[in-house]
Amino acid sequence: MGNNAVFVLLAGGKSERMGIAKGLLEYQNTYWILEQINRISASTVTEVYIGLGFHYEEYLNKIPWFTKAQSLFINYKNLKVRVVVNQNPELGSFSTLQTVLQQIPKNKSVLINPIDIPILNANELQNIIEEQNLIVLPNFKGKNGHPIKLHSEFWEPLLLLNPTNENSRLDLEIKKIIPSKITTITVTDSCILKNLNTPNDWIEFTNSNHKRA
Repeated sequence: MGNNAVFVLLAGGKSERMGIAKGLLEYQNTYWILEQINRISASTVTEVYIGLGFHYEEYLNKIPWFTKAQSLFINYKNLKVRVVVNQNPELGSFSTLQTVLQQIPKNKSVLINPIDIPILNANELQNIIEEQNLIVLPNFKGKNGHPIKLHSEFWEPLLLLNPTNENSRLDLEIKKIIPSKITTITVTDSCILKNLNTPNDWIEFTNSNHKRA
């Protein structure tokens, strides 16, 4: 049930405003992308797919086992991790999502999270994993965020969309679904709404985390 879900971590963007690949930002003596994987490992998810695009060579250089993970699952933090490279990242984040989904067995549900949105606490993440509906969305104070959980019945048709079409977007596809097929789960973790897009965003986020520690 819950373990049927796999995690998709999207890290294929240009990171123009940040000035560095976001997943390679230093965070508490590791890289941010590895911290995100570590947060996923606190749940019952056992498989993680990482979608790379722009900057993929930097990721492979700085985290050597990512290279091997392109061809087979690598064990890391009690997870099986695969790396999928989008060779046409200029087509946008939806094309990276499609590239990753093509590698996932069709009977799996997926949880999707962009690299620049911190993964929420383990307890509330687990609530999202365990919820069974076509689409599951975390909600903080009336606003939906990430990770988004998608049943295979919903995400399989996404593979048929043309990524060059400006209307090929996950949010627009979700809006087409009747409300009864969508579950929103109230969470107390505001990080589901964060977008760490700029150096100032990153400084503010890391400073607030150090204060909590």
